[in-house]
This record gives sequence, structure tokens and C-alpha cells, in this order.
Amino acid sequence: MKIAIVTGASSGMGRECAIQMGDRFSKIEEIWLIARRKKRLEELKGQIPVKIRCFGIDITLGEQRQELKEALEREKPDVKLLVNAAGAGTMGRIGQVDLETECAMVRLNCEALCAVTNLVLPYMSKNSRIVQFASAAAFLPQPGFGIYAGTKAFVLSYARALGAELKERQISVLAVCPGAVDTEFFGTNRGGENLPFYKKMVMAKPRKVVAKALRDSMMGKGVSVYGLAMNGFWVLTKVLPHEVILKMMEAFYQEGQSGGKDEE
Repeated sequence: MKIAIVTGASSGMGRECAIQMGDRFSKIEEIWLIARRKKRLEELKGQIPVKIRCFGIDITLGEQRQELKEALEREKPDVKLLVNAAGAGTMGRIGQVDLETECAMVRLNCEALCAVTNLVLPYMSKNSRIVQFASAAAFLPQPGFGIYAGTKAFVLSYARALGAELKERQISVLAVCPGAVDTEFFGTNRGGENLPFYKKMVMAKPRKVVAKALRDSMMGKGVSVYGLAMNGFWVLTKVLPHEVILKMMEAFYQEGQSGGKDEE
């Protein structure tokens, strides 16, 4: 049985990936959706023209990941596409955000992503694909968003290294690096009104970001960056010293800002 697996599928980019995959990949027989909010996953039944299986688990907890491990061992599916879209981010100065929140970001954005990837890899065959959601925040450190940017820098580096290692198995790995995206993560109901203006100016639609990411994955690319502004930013971080860009970003950042927090 050929399947796809999507983490963070209850909202945002993960949910959009699940919807678009159902239309784009005719060979996928089933999509396994993973998120803590199982009820949100169940709502996708009937919206996707493929059979879906819902796992209401917290992937930061090893005992809950066991449910996925056991399902893989029992079904032994051919996983043609793995999308790690689960993520969390909280704006605020390092040390001003409470420690548990900072550590939770690291556990979800880095540790859980690695754990799920390792669980799934033995079930992936030739010409399968992995899509890891990073962020344009991965391109350089970001004042006021430091922990989140650090975790996404990890995801970008990890994805590119993994892609090099899996070439012999002919499994492609894509790191998706969007800027601000119009999802719950940056929604106005979650503190989006406190976003720096330069993030609001480049806000993208999740449908377009995901469509490009899936195209780039099919083309075997290693990194997917949506939009002229973010591609320009990516180039800028390569040609200008980071110290110069950091001074500019710090000037834009207003002391005391705090944004919304969202997971999956």
C-alpha cells in the first residue's frame, strides 16, 4: 500500500499539504494525518479524495509516537511522501519567553521532526520524497524570534544533509522556507497585530506556498522559497554580512513585542 504521512495536519501548512496531495498524487492510496487535535483531522474526511487515517498524537512524546511506530510495523506500507509540517513559534526576546515554551519549540521543531523522520525512513522506497518545513527565519538569526529561527536553521541544515545521504536510495529531501504565511501561526487572533511590519508586507497564502513546495519536491529541488521578496532576502543573507542585516532587523524590532503561539 502506497501512502503519504503528514504531521501538523490539523491546521496551516500541514492541512493544506494534505488537501493538495489528495488531488495531485494519484498513486497514493491512503494519507496518514498526524496532530494532537484529532477532531480537526476527522473534519478532512470527505474533503480529500483519498482514504485518510487519523492519528491524534503528540509527536513530542515518545510514548505517543509509539502508536505511529506500531502502525508502520503492522501495515508495512510503502511511504512515498513524508511531510513534517508540525511546528511552533513564539515571538519574544530570549529569556523573556518562559523557559518551558522555549524548550517546547526545540522539542517539536527539531527533536520530534527527527524522530518521525527516523521512524518512517525504513518504509520509504526508491523515488519517495520527504518535505521538511523550515522557514526563511532559517537564513540568519532573528532578534525577537531567536529560538524559533534557531530551530528552523537546524531543520534547513538537517534536511540538506539528509538529502545528500539519501541520494543513493533515490529519495529526495526538500526544505520549505517560506516567510510569514497567512495561517493560525501568524493570525490576528493569535497576536498577529504585533508582527513587525516587514513580516506583514510579505505575508503569503498557504495554498500558494504549498503548491510551489510540492512542485519543487517533484522536481527534486533541495530548498523551496516562495515569492520574490523571500528569494531576495535569501540572496541578501548570502552576500551581506549577517551583522549588517541584524542591525537593520534590530532597528525594526520593537521592544516588548510578543506574538501568538500556534502548534500543528
